[in-house]
Amino acid sequence: MTKLLKNTSVERLLELVDSFPQTKVLVVGDFILDEFVWGNVSRISPEAPVPVVNVKRESFVPGGSLNVANNIRTLGGTVFPCGVVGRDLEGRLLVRGMRRLGIDLGGVIMDGTRPTTLKTRVIAHSQQVVRFDREKVEPISRVDAQKILRFVRKKIKEVDAIVIEDYGKGVVEPFLLLPLLRLVKQSKKPVFVDPKEKHFSFYKGVTAITPNRLEAYNMYGESSNGRQPDLEKVGKGLLNRLKSKAILVTLGEEGMALFEKDYPTVKIPTTAREVFDVSGAGDTVIAIFALGVAAGATLKEAAVLANLAAGVVVGKLGTATVEPSELKQAIQSEAVSVHA
Repeated sequence: MTKLLKNTSVERLLELVDSFPQTKVLVVGDFILDEFVWGNVSRISPEAPVPVVNVKRESFVPGGSLNVANNIRTLGGTVFPCGVVGRDLEGRLLVRGMRRLGIDLGGVIMDGTRPTTLKTRVIAHSQQVVRFDREKVEPISRVDAQKILRFVRKKIKEVDAIVIEDYGKGVVEPFLLLPLLRLVKQSKKPVFVDPKEKHFSFYKGVTAITPNRLEAYNMYGESSNGRQPDLEKVGKGLLNRLKSKAILVTLGEEGMALFEKDYPTVKIPTTAREVFDVSGAGDTVIAIFALGVAAGATLKEAAVLANLAAGVVVGKLGTATVEPSELKQAIQSEAVSVHA
């Protein structure tokens, strides 16, 4: 990171952040309602060796691909999310949350035959105690897929980039993904995918994917001798198979690695000062990576911005976003550490 930032103008990164309000991004993927149950623990249950959480409050926020959308919105970009919610209480809470945040509702598709995906996280003393999911992961209907494609056709000419957020909850299926990618290819707009391993072969030709380390290795598979290949081989191998411009692999506490065709690999160490919660950090990465490119950044510059933003959000509790002032402060702080 230090070496990369030395070769990157701080003023340039700050200018890119200032350019975010001029960008428009389309986000297609799984809508999820994130529920947080906040409390504290003072004893262990006499019934089983588990903590007893004394609940103080609950909160609901749009999650999944909507957390990607909210990250883009928070940094000033205009975002058009598209996905499916159930006609249930959770769906109403999710739409209400979108309205409260000022997120465009034009791409919300209501389906009474499937429940809204709900992720509940119990947080006590700044730590996640347990998470439980209520969901239906079967593929969406062909009717819903056609509604998504109609919305994409309507918006694709006015946006600067497209994000496909594949949480594996039934929206990003081959019968939607293939015609969607054809539309994107015709538009010549950059497309970024937060991938799921089972759909790897369908991502061919996208601008970039942002897998974590485990996803990258699983998509690559084992080498012929049965040994786990090194990260360099995995990144370059995925790049070659997908014919993409870039692979950005997130590495947790080790930061990120950016693989670009015809360029040396760039390792970007983490900038997180203190980690409280990694919930949604991957959403932040792909949101700022796509937003940066939409604003005119190179892939390296966008990766640096994404890494800095991720370092901010993991220092917050819950599904979080980064404010422009926080991202600018992170840029300036990193510049100080580089030149210290």
